[in-house]
Amino acid sequence: MTIISVIITLVVIAAVAYLLTNKYNPQAVLLSSGLLMMVVALFMGLGLPEMNKSTGLAFFDLFAMIKEVLADKGAKVGLMIMTIGGFVAYMRHIGASDALVYVSTKPLKYMRKFPYLAAVCVIPIGQFLFMCTPSATGLGLLLMASIYPVLVRLGISKVSAVSVITACTVFDMGPASANTAQASHQVGLEAVQYFLQHQLPLTVPLTVVLMITYYFVNRYYDKKQGLQDEVPLDDADEFTVDAPLYYAFLPVMPLVLLMIFTPTFELFDPPITLDTTTAMLICTVTGMIFEVVRKRGVKKVLGSMKIFWEGMGKVFASVVTLIVCAQMFSKGLISLGFIDHLVSASQSLGLSFFGVTILMTVMIFFASMLMGSGNASFFSFGPLVPNIAAQLGGDKIGMILSMQLASSMGRATSPIAGVIIATSDLAGISSFDLAKRNLIPLITGLVSMFVLKTVF
Repeated sequence: MTIISVIITLVVIAAVAYLLTNKYNPQAVLLSSGLLMMVVALFMGLGLPEMNKSTGLAFFDLFAMIKEVLADKGAKVGLMIMTIGGFVAYMRHIGASDALVYVSTKPLKYMRKFPYLAAVCVIPIGQFLFMCTPSATGLGLLLMASIYPVLVRLGISKVSAVSVITACTVFDMGPASANTAQASHQVGLEAVQYFLQHQLPLTVPLTVVLMITYYFVNRYYDKKQGLQDEVPLDDADEFTVDAPLYYAFLPVMPLVLLMIFTPTFELFDPPITLDTTTAMLICTVTGMIFEVVRKRGVKKVLGSMKIFWEGMGKVFASVVTLIVCAQMFSKGLISLGFIDHLVSASQSLGLSFFGVTILMTVMIFFASMLMGSGNASFFSFGPLVPNIAAQLGGDKIGMILSMQLASSMGRATSPIAGVIIATSDLAGISSFDLAKRNLIPLITGLVSMFVLKTVF
């Protein structure tokens, strides 16, 4: 029976990877495969994962479980992600995102004598922007409009310029990230606490590693392939911003508020705690007030609130539903004993908890590469972490952090990822060439992450 359930599990995982790679709808694939595994588990007499309240009939329980997951994720982490989506949409609408990118990248123009150094300096700047504008494709397109012309004028190749732009999205981190929201929820931490105490201490040295690696890899391949000074652009391509430059503070405002009003720093007595959802609502209203003062048209500005609601709706349709369907997929894996089999196999092979962490992290890295989506891979396997950690007695926070970062790193090496396709298309280069250029630095980053976690 164990061998049969293992074979079925592996076949289903392979089928899911194949379907997602071939652009099948990820929600439909994950939900249907999860339900299929639970049906198989019922026929094998393995039962279903624990529910809050059973209907009394196994067939009905399959759909009641979807309701329970939707109610749980939609009301908690889902609501947070939706308000983030609404806030990001509104900041884009009023031009605040453009203003932030313009202000942040302007100093790079003064590094004309050091083109490859200027290029890698985009990475930490872009990482900061990514925390404020948590959309890989959206940020990639903004940077293509603003900083890409500057980089190619400095004399580096198109593929090198786009590679550092996409490198800005390799760490899905910060309180505004959907992956952060999901990861912190799984390990029972506040998003800000997870970000400050666990993400930042690991991603700061990893960013330095990436900067060094990209510097030498891009300079080497540009010289080897004769791509230097290939595209001289004139100053007519200057990135312009319609919004006032002080609007650049608005996208950063939630991050500032969340770091000030967090119990981590104990700045207030009695403590004042601000959650991510509330911070996004406060900052959206603040943006509307700025718009009223700037445009002196209350009716039009109030009408623009629909941008926020539409942004929430789009994120619900794309990200929240993906979380729900991925949770059902993980429940299907649990029902077939995936965790028990993984733990047993690890123990028979002599793998420690750290060894299982490496295995799961590498698996998610390659899954993201195949699927072109960091969210799909992480949301599918992230919910398994608490149970694995409980059985093996390891650090669930360290495990889920490795898996989360690996999912976004794998996305940047996928030629079918949205950010890779969009940026390479604008630059007129092959998405496969861009993905290959990112491969060495990001594999180096993955290995460095394991080394850092071992040493520290």
